[in-house]
Amino acid sequence: MSSDLAAVILAHNEAENIVECIESVRWTGRVVVVVDTRSSDATAELASQAGAEVIFNRFENYAQQRNAALALVETEWVFFVDADERSTPAQAQEIRAILTNPAHNGYWIPRHNYIFGRLTRHAGWYPDYQMRLLRRGCARYDPQRQVHELVLLDGEPGYLSAPLIHYNYRSLRQFREKQRRYVAFDARILHEQGIRPRAHKFITQPLRHFYWRFVTLRGYRDGWHGLRLSLLMAWYELQKYIHLRRLSRQE
Repeated sequence: MSSDLAAVILAHNEAENIVECIESVRWTGRVVVVVDTRSSDATAELASQAGAEVIFNRFENYAQQRNAALALVETEWVFFVDADERSTPAQAQEIRAILTNPAHNGYWIPRHNYIFGRLTRHAGWYPDYQMRLLRRGCARYDPQRQVHELVLLDGEPGYLSAPLIHYNYRSLRQFREKQRRYVAFDARILHEQGIRPRAHKFITQPLRHFYWRFVTLRGYRDGWHGLRLSLLMAWYELQKYIHLRRLSRQE
């Protein structure tokens, strides 16, 4: 296996997660790098005590943060992990094998999402592929995609099978806080693209979103849990268009 691999963790106010996350990626064999956005809690201190190299970088948007991380590390390969994610021994074994003779410059990795403490396999949360294993000189993030980042990769990507474990939303409060941020980002992107909300979109878009998650993506197979998640995501689809209308009126 190539030893030129670094695990990079992006973190902001992740004191409850950061040590376990660092421990889960020690198999990479190098110093783990934590890119912190000046957390107001003990994230940086705990990461340093756990043996990670802590680098501070001002947050502008998610794409910029990942591009900054790619520029800050010096290894050939970067394995991105979020603080609320965990790697596994099976994943370590698979990545070690891949890097003995890599056929691609980037790899999609599936995630097992735990939402409100439950593994969620439908409604769009599995396989939930994320491109997280990257050959640093052959990948960068599209600056136009400030949230739900898009990797611009040289060549076709490969796929891994061992998933990251993602403790996505531990509570309804955390879910709401994150969705509000995503709504603001997504609405701003639509606004910058010149999209203006029509009256019927406030009805049709949430309904389509609910049908997509609950029926097309088989959220019904997760029972009440899938119904609740599909309804919540439809609600925040409505909130996105309400926010887009506010931006249009301000213009």
